[in-house]
Amino acid sequence: METLVRWIVTGVLVGLLPFPQIGSAQETGEAAASDSATPASDVFSGPQPGELLPPLTLRQVLGADAGQETDPVTVANGGPIVLVFVHDINRQSVSMTRVLTGYTKTRAEDGLQTGVVFLNDDATAAEAQIKRMEHALTEGIVTGVSLDGREGPGSYGLNRNVMLTILIGKAGKVTANYALIQPSLQVDLPKILKSVVEVAGGEVPSLKDLPGMAAMARRENQAEEELNLRPLLQPVIRRDASAEAVEKAALEVEKQAAQNPRIRKEVARIANTIINAGKLQDYGTPKAQEFLKKWATEFAKSEASPKPPEKSGDSSGARP
Repeated sequence: METLVRWIVTGVLVGLLPFPQIGSAQETGEAAASDSATPASDVFSGPQPGELLPPLTLRQVLGADAGQETDPVTVANGGPIVLVFVHDINRQSVSMTRVLTGYTKTRAEDGLQTGVVFLNDDATAAEAQIKRMEHALTEGIVTGVSLDGREGPGSYGLNRNVMLTILIGKAGKVTANYALIQPSLQVDLPKILKSVVEVAGGEVPSLKDLPGMAAMARRENQAEEELNLRPLLQPVIRRDASAEAVEKAALEVEKQAAQNPRIRKEVARIANTIINAGKLQDYGTPKAQEFLKKWATEFAKSEASPKPPEKSGDSSGARP
C-alpha cells in the first residue's frame, strides 16, 4: 500500500516528504536549501568524510544485469565512486538522481563508478516501481534495491529522515557526504559536482550543460510555484513538540486552511495519504496525529460539500 501511494503522489503531491517532515517541492530561499547540503549537527546519514566506505550489496533492477547482485564499492576497487541512496521517491529526489547520474555516466571512462540504491522494506514492490519509472532514470547506471530494507545496510548508518544520501569516495574512503532533506538542483548540485570532480578530476561542469538539466530545472521552478506547506505543517509534526506547541501550530494550520481553499485541499490530501499508507504513527506526537486524523476527514468533507449559491444582492463581500 505504501509503495502504491508513493507512486501515485510522485509529481502530484510534492508535499509529502520523508519522515518526519512534510513540505512543498522546494524550500523558499537559498539559505534553507543550502543547509540541506551541509548537514546540520543533528542531520547525518551514512559514513562521514574520512571514514571507510563499507561493502555494499544491491540487486540490480535495470539493464542486462537485472536480477543479479553486485557491489559497486568492490567494483570501484578504490577508484572514484558516487553512491546515491534514494530514501523517498518524489519529484525532487528523482530529478537530482537523474541529473547527477547523467553527468557521472559521462565520467565512466575516467574510472568513475556510480551506483543508485533504492531503499524499501518491500524489495519486490520497489523493483516493480523502479521498472515503471525507468524512463526517468539514467540508462546504463548500476541501479538497484538494497537487500537490507528501508534502513539500508547497517554498516552505513543511513538516516531514513532524509530524502537522499549522496556519498562520494576514493581509495575506499568517503570524501564527501550530502544528507539532503530538500534536494535542490540549483543550490545543492554545484557543491556535489565539485566534490565529484575532486575525486574524478576535470573541471566542474556548468549546470546548463548537464544532460536533462533544462527539463528538470523547469519542473523545479514549477514546483516553487506550488504551495509551500512545510513551514506550516512541520511545527505540528515535530516529534519533540509539546502538546501546547502542537495545539498552537495546529490552530495556525486551521486558520490558514479556512482562508485558503488550496491549503485546505492539500492538507486533507497529505493527511489522507499518510493515513492510507499506514504511516500515521511515524508523524509527530499522538496529539499531532489526532489533528492529522481530524483534517483528513473535516477538510476533505469541506472540499466535497457543494457550496450554496450566493444570494442576489449580497453585499458582505464574502467569497466561497
